[in-house]
Amino acid sequence: MMKVQARTVLWYLVFMGFAVNYMIRINLNITIVEMITTKRAATAVLKITSATSENNGTTATELLSHYSTKQYSKFSFEKHLLNLVNIPYEDGFHWDEYEQGLVLGAFFWAHWVTQIPGGILAKKFGTKLVFGLANVIGCWLCFLIPIAAYLDYRILIWLRLAQGLITGLAWPAMHVLTAKWIPPNERSKFVTAYLGSSVGIALFYPLFGYVMHWTSWEWVYYICGTLGTFWWLGWIFFVFDSPAQHPRISEKELHHIEKSLVASQQATGSSLTPWKSIFMSRPVWMNVIAQWGGIWGLFTLMTQAPTYFRVIHNWNITATGILSGLPHLMRMLFALVFSMFADYVLKAEKMSRTNLRKLATAVCCIAKGLMVLALAYFGHNATAAIVLLTLATMFHGAVSSGPLASIVDIAPNYAGIVLGISGTIGVLPGFISPYVVGILTLGNQTFEAWKNVFLLSSVMLIGSGLLYICFTDSTLQSWNGHSTSSDDKALEKLTEHKEDDFINIKINLSETVEQLTRG
Repeated sequence: MMKVQARTVLWYLVFMGFAVNYMIRINLNITIVEMITTKRAATAVLKITSATSENNGTTATELLSHYSTKQYSKFSFEKHLLNLVNIPYEDGFHWDEYEQGLVLGAFFWAHWVTQIPGGILAKKFGTKLVFGLANVIGCWLCFLIPIAAYLDYRILIWLRLAQGLITGLAWPAMHVLTAKWIPPNERSKFVTAYLGSSVGIALFYPLFGYVMHWTSWEWVYYICGTLGTFWWLGWIFFVFDSPAQHPRISEKELHHIEKSLVASQQATGSSLTPWKSIFMSRPVWMNVIAQWGGIWGLFTLMTQAPTYFRVIHNWNITATGILSGLPHLMRMLFALVFSMFADYVLKAEKMSRTNLRKLATAVCCIAKGLMVLALAYFGHNATAAIVLLTLATMFHGAVSSGPLASIVDIAPNYAGIVLGISGTIGVLPGFISPYVVGILTLGNQTFEAWKNVFLLSSVMLIGSGLLYICFTDSTLQSWNGHSTSSDDKALEKLTEHKEDDFINIKINLSETVEQLTRG
């Protein structure tokens, strides 16, 4: 029986880990649609203004006049409208668009703070500990969200801020593990595991929609806490910080990984992080810029899609969940296919590493930006909105072969720290975008208002993609501390066959001993 490679098990657990990570950050995006009540009053107003009430002959104008003279309180007025048009009143939170924007964006207010510490802590204590705890503690906080929401929306904001602060450690921590486990020509495919986040969105949006249809929004958070706990148990049992620490890895796989990484991970003899060189590095800043544009577009679509479909196209909660999740499933599938193409191109030496990363970024930023631009003008058509939103999110899947992989290419020794820097700045759109959307749509839930939202996103995407293509470089940087001289390469080739012979002898001896033992 063929033994499953340790890297394969690692890919699946990383994949599920990022699905859990995004489950935490997107659950409020879908539940808020059911948590608030303003949509029901708006529906009543639309119906009642078209005709005189058959119940008592009171016109919409008279009702509005009564409201303006304080005959009705705000919420009793809503209930009265709903009763007149036979719409059941369901109690909920009376948050306006501005308050909803604060609640949706709170997760990202402090998310950037722990990006650089995440890389530093993972380098010191290991990704297994940092990534695992960041995810599971974020999931456990989900159990408290219903309580916080019922107490006060400001308490909910603080709780979401804490979730963002803790889970911010996760992403940069993972690049430390990738640099230790994955050979350079396999990184594009492995980094697609990070896009387990997309499958998490595609899976959890519809799941949460059905949960709310059959029970209540509170159960979404209980499910999140439980699923995160089960993932964490698998993570602590099967994942190890380096191949050498893994008790079940085969000698052949261990040798393959160590030999592939020897050129890019030679020790420098210095434990000091070259902060000045990192911050003065043009490739670092080009990756930061590409991440900024890509995340602005992704988070705008990811965070606002449920509200957009519900308000503009009037879809119910289950349809909203499915149509909000579908684009992210396509994103993962596209990432997998594109990464296989990218790794093939590198292994066959048909394109330089820098040009490949540029191509991938052109797809994940510029092509996506063009789809968002089209969405701004044609999104009033429901079918066009679905197609364009799906294509835009799908193209972002190329990020795993673009900026995300490039960060490991330029500095595998400091990949976690560099990703932390990128994440610190790149995550800012996570709370800026919802705030901007809240302002643009405050009391103005129209297609024209959403058109401005999408136009801004397209500018961010296309602009960052063009800058990356013009100025980036994905070669190993000198400040990474690794020798790349021809003498080192010659020495590596000279010793390679001896190492292979040694490891083959060791494997053959192990197999012989095993056969004799069985006999």
